[in-house]
Amino acid sequence: MHIDRWLLGPDERGNRHTVLDRRHGGTPWTDGNEVRPLIHGAVYFAELLACVRAMGAGDLLMFTDWRGDPDERLDGPGTEVSRVFCEAASRGVIVKGLVWRSHLDRFAFSEQENRHLGEEIEAAGGEVLRDMRVRPGGSHHQKYIVLRHPGRPELDVAFAGGIDLCHSRRDDAAHLGDPQPQPIAAVYGARPPWHDAQLAIRGPAVGDVEATFRERWNDPTPLTRNPYYRLVDAIRHEDQHADALPDQLPDPAALGTHTVQVLRTYPARRPGYPFAPLGERSVARAYQKVISLAHSLIYVEDQYFWGAEIARCFADALAENPQLRLIAVIPRFPDQDGRISLPPNLAGRQEALAEVRAAGGDRVAIYGIENHAGTPVYVHAKVCVVDDVWASVGSDNVNRRSWTHDSELSCAVLDETLDGREPHSIDRFGDGARRFARDLRLELAREHLDRAEGDDGDLLDPVSVFDAFAQTAERLDRWHADGRPGERPPGRLRPYRQDPIPRRTLVWATALYRTFYDPDGRPRPMRRANEF
Repeated sequence: MHIDRWLLGPDERGNRHTVLDRRHGGTPWTDGNEVRPLIHGAVYFAELLACVRAMGAGDLLMFTDWRGDPDERLDGPGTEVSRVFCEAASRGVIVKGLVWRSHLDRFAFSEQENRHLGEEIEAAGGEVLRDMRVRPGGSHHQKYIVLRHPGRPELDVAFAGGIDLCHSRRDDAAHLGDPQPQPIAAVYGARPPWHDAQLAIRGPAVGDVEATFRERWNDPTPLTRNPYYRLVDAIRHEDQHADALPDQLPDPAALGTHTVQVLRTYPARRPGYPFAPLGERSVARAYQKVISLAHSLIYVEDQYFWGAEIARCFADALAENPQLRLIAVIPRFPDQDGRISLPPNLAGRQEALAEVRAAGGDRVAIYGIENHAGTPVYVHAKVCVVDDVWASVGSDNVNRRSWTHDSELSCAVLDETLDGREPHSIDRFGDGARRFARDLRLELAREHLDRAEGDDGDLLDPVSVFDAFAQTAERLDRWHADGRPGERPPGRLRPYRQDPIPRRTLVWATALYRTFYDPDGRPRPMRRANEF
């Protein structure tokens, strides 16, 4: 397999100021990693808890987050995030965190929660900074944790993906929701079911995720330029200056068959980031490169899937390859249902789906999911698998905000191990289906189809899995339409349908969508040329 066919070369990242592409003699990825997908917050939180509790004096815990709730339990009473991290700090673990400062709680954000998490950890001896070094209206959306162990590198691990350390995330395959819910749109109920994904990474790539943390931590730019925030922080004696980190340890030794490339988004802003003066859009560039190579099947799970210009790379691939199919699993309903907030969400999605459906017709299938009680499941995962070769899991959504405006981190994974099951190859180059990408796609498909492990013989081939999704969703939809007679058919898929937005509503909703909900963080010349 030609790895450089599927991953970005140093010039293709478009950001020569980051250390990532210089750390390995110019090779912008690492091989020899072991990567495991952790599907569902409950699975991730349990493993995170065990790993943090195994840390001792002198070990280093680094984390970033969009939202952190101090009282969120990782695995039952006594495992609250703040308690677990504070106990680690009291044992001598060096705990360092970067959380988005956030907008105010009254606008449905998490300013107070993020502040309280930092205060509790700092009281125990750790250090957590509230980072507002973003574009106006932007956020730090990266969600990763790095655990390093001097003298015990076999324990080093990075967790990266879409799962925040906050309420609503600790759900499992049953999708009954987190016992500590965060309210969203009423259709999801008082305890919203939540579908999400994270990666556990061991091997040299841990050093690349850590390097990303260090770039942000060592940025000398003030954490906020807002004079009011700075005054309030001074009155509260809030930590506004990052203490020095210990020197970075050598990367962990190779131990697996997975090549990992760390991809990021940073916006163009003033002053620019020292490690990305014009921003970085390697997430967008990786998607555009790989989607253009797609031959048989693109499988996507995404919270948004918004915007015509973002969906265009999918549409172009569908138009150029008459056998290519796209399966996308998205939320059946946005997480906001207000009279003003709902239409912009729908406008962005309507644009994207119109683009791919015009190009792919009946080769495009869009689904939402529900639990066995019939409650919609909110899809928060950010997963993409192309031709069972390339897979990506991260914090980035398929929308303009994630590709240009907020900070994001994603990991693209290529497996050296070929998958022995037929069809052996579904890509155009004959590189062959790879074990990691195919297993990830099958694990997600089995859940959505209510299949037992191993019951996936008809899910290997792109055409038959496309048909299996369609047939399962059609049966469940018909059962609902008929009044739910008899036993519920297996599966959790529902065809995604969206009523057209009235023209008058569409005018103002589109304006809000493009300005506030899905803004553009590219430099102006790139915007004009529609380049990333």
